[in-house]
Amino acid sequence: MRHIAAALAIIAAALAAAVHAQTYPSRNIRLVVPFPPGGPADVMARLAAKSLTETLGQQVIVDNRPGGGSTIAAREVARAEPDGYTLLLASAATTAIGPALYRNIGYDPATSFAPVAFFSSTPYVMVTGPRTPLRSVQDVIAFAKQHPGKLNFGVPNGAPPHMIAAWFKSATASDILIVPYKGAANLITDLIGGQIELGFETTSVTLSHLRDGSMRPLGVATPRRLPELPDVPTMIESGVPDFVAGSWIGIMAPAGTPGAIVAKLNAAINDGLSKPDLQARLKQLAAVTRPGSPQDFAAFMAAENPKWTAMARLSGLKAE
Repeated sequence: MRHIAAALAIIAAALAAAVHAQTYPSRNIRLVVPFPPGGPADVMARLAAKSLTETLGQQVIVDNRPGGGSTIAAREVARAEPDGYTLLLASAATTAIGPALYRNIGYDPATSFAPVAFFSSTPYVMVTGPRTPLRSVQDVIAFAKQHPGKLNFGVPNGAPPHMIAAWFKSATASDILIVPYKGAANLITDLIGGQIELGFETTSVTLSHLRDGSMRPLGVATPRRLPELPDVPTMIESGVPDFVAGSWIGIMAPAGTPGAIVAKLNAAINDGLSKPDLQARLKQLAAVTRPGSPQDFAAFMAAENPKWTAMARLSGLKAE
């Protein structure tokens, strides 16, 4: 009898999940973003939320929960009900950097989430302010060697640009001071104002400043030059081998979310990425999309995470 009762319970649970998936979504969905409003990831989060809202017919609300190197938001989603109504904006910070830097984060990036879909990748640009004498990556390296410790890299503390700056210092043996900021907004203000000389930020943040001349591009961390910045050499062209890194984001749900709901969300994201208005907006930011299955997104993260984990260790930041 116990076996029969257990089998009936499994069947009932499966039927309940199927019914839930058919009616999903029937209320607002919360997209938890591990970063403050206004930053590059937040820009992408709001584009994703708008697209999902239009496709699913239910409001997708962005809920900014910064802190703990993005681990606070990730832990909250990992512990949420796996019903498709709480989603996480995933990035290298949540899946690799945070876990490498912080102890007792309360989730396992490999098992606590169900990958839903890749959304976009945005290139990093090495930038300087309008009044510095720096005109190229080679200028930066030469100046740093001639004047050790005189150049400052502004970075959002513990975020991917922090890791990239540390990587650049190591790859070029350059003595450049890394100055941590709470977020990108103050960093950009100080860069333009001349309080710091260097930054690595995404095209989603820098392109408007590069176009109006309030920032100067030095190099792009991409395999090939960007169509949006055709005169700016790659870091590889500038003499820094294999220096390629992009800021990526995707959507994940708590582990145990029914497969039918994950599939519905994946289809909605891919549908949005195929629409001309979203494509045009992402192109303005030089963002790259990669529509695919949840399995494709999982494979992408499996390939990316080791690189960011290695950079996090290279940064010298201590786990807390």
